Amino acid sequence: MNQFIKMGLAAGLMAASFATAVTSASAFERRDGEKILVSAQRQAAPTFDPSIKYDASTRTMQQAMYDGLLKYVDTPPKVVPWLAESFDVSDDGLTYTFHLVDGAKFHNGDPVDAEAVRWSFERTLTLGKGPAWMLDSFLKAENVKAVDPKTVTFTLDRPFAPFTSFLPWWFILNPKQVMEHEVDGDLGQAWLVENEAGSGPYKLKRVEQGTLYELERFDEYWKGFQGDLGGIIYKLIRESSAQRAALQRGEADIVTGLSPDEFDQISKIKGVVTSTQPALTAFGIKFNTQGEKTGDVNLRKAVAYAFDYEGLIKIYNGRAVLQTSPFTDAIQGKIEVPDMPRQDIAKAKEYLAKSKFPDGGIELEYVYVQGLEEERLMGLILIDSLQELNITVKMVPLTWANMVARGSKVETSPDMIAIFATPVSTDPDAVAIQYHPSSQGAYYGVHYLNDEKLNAMIEEARFTTEWEKRAPIYVEIQKRIVDLQPEIFGMMRERRIAYRDWLKGYEYSPVRMTEEVDFYPLYIE
Repeated sequence: MNQFIKMGLAAGLMAASFATAVTSASAFERRDGEKILVSAQRQAAPTFDPSIKYDASTRTMQQAMYDGLLKYVDTPPKVVPWLAESFDVSDDGLTYTFHLVDGAKFHNGDPVDAEAVRWSFERTLTLGKGPAWMLDSFLKAENVKAVDPKTVTFTLDRPFAPFTSFLPWWFILNPKQVMEHEVDGDLGQAWLVENEAGSGPYKLKRVEQGTLYELERFDEYWKGFQGDLGGIIYKLIRESSAQRAALQRGEADIVTGLSPDEFDQISKIKGVVTSTQPALTAFGIKFNTQGEKTGDVNLRKAVAYAFDYEGLIKIYNGRAVLQTSPFTDAIQGKIEVPDMPRQDIAKAKEYLAKSKFPDGGIELEYVYVQGLEEERLMGLILIDSLQELNITVKMVPLTWANMVARGSKVETSPDMIAIFATPVSTDPDAVAIQYHPSSQGAYYGVHYLNDEKLNAMIEEARFTTEWEKRAPIYVEIQKRIVDLQPEIFGMMRERRIAYRDWLKGYEYSPVRMTEEVDFYPLYIE
């Protein structure tokens, strides 16, 4: 394995070695006296529809164009009022009443009112995609009501302690604008792939699929702005070396997703600021637990014990820590699970002997993000590690959109798929639910795990209100997930975001995905 990692790291160093200084030229564009921020990122946003999908690129765009009732800020992360200036909770914990701010408008000038909030939640719950899983087990669409133009109530079927912790990811859409573009009862889904109907600080100006998205400031934004940033160009640059070069040449102001080597190189350059705070994001290689081969738990355990975990730390030049639980470190109730798999070839062979493939002799498919060098190196670790078990690995690079499509059906989900997953809350339910059947088909649920004992514990814990009663259930949930081995539990990496020092206002919250950026507070000085 070491030779593969050394080869990959050496290539990255060679690519970065030519540049030792940052140009003094500004990357941001100027138009009509306004500054346009250039953000170079590697992942496209497959849709702008808040009811359908969220991942790092999609949430970056959605946060710029839409508002939620509440929003995550700071570290440790906290939820603060946003479109809702305040809310009340009934004594029985079932009814939440939100009071909306004055003056909020959608980009077409329509007011943001309680009916828009009600309709937006109804739409997401009806479609059953994107963030629907967060609330659909205890909230029915008919129980969200617009009391008056500034008041909306949510009545839950049963108390759910972390309810408000999920609301920042439920963005509010303009129902009039969306329904004007409905086709064949799709509730505007097709239109919202390349259009938006939000009230956020920026509105969509231009879409060039595969190249860039351009946003322009919404001058009537109800919260106002700091600085005179007139817009943002979200530029797609697939290769890490090209991203780094764009930052150095003055063609980008902020970049995300640099390779570990190129990030280390750029972080030493005068005029560049970096963000390396830890994220809630965990990396795992997820098995298809209903697949022809990886449906065998003993085979999954054999692969997990054969894997060289220390190789992950080397790939990230030490900027990562191994998982000691399916829950990442900032999740409430996280424990260090006893007997968490680490490389042990003897134990791997014991499990292989108990599997349907005691002599190996099989090939497993490993799917990863095309152009993401660290995931390619992880595949090389797999190849090297599984040689001891007489198992070969077929590496298949795909674009993120195609990976998600492959994983959306159990029949097409690969044997193994590289996934970075970020919980949307520090509440343990945000992680545990990823291993419940309700998450199957989502990018974090491509393992298709379905275990009756685990399902029952997850359901019991999420609807228990007292933490003293929830905590011991989550201890057992963590142990059970590890025992079922739905993935190779990998590591938590540091963020690798780099930006020029004239860019101000960058804010960090660990609830954001590792490569997610909140554009709203940014300005250029």
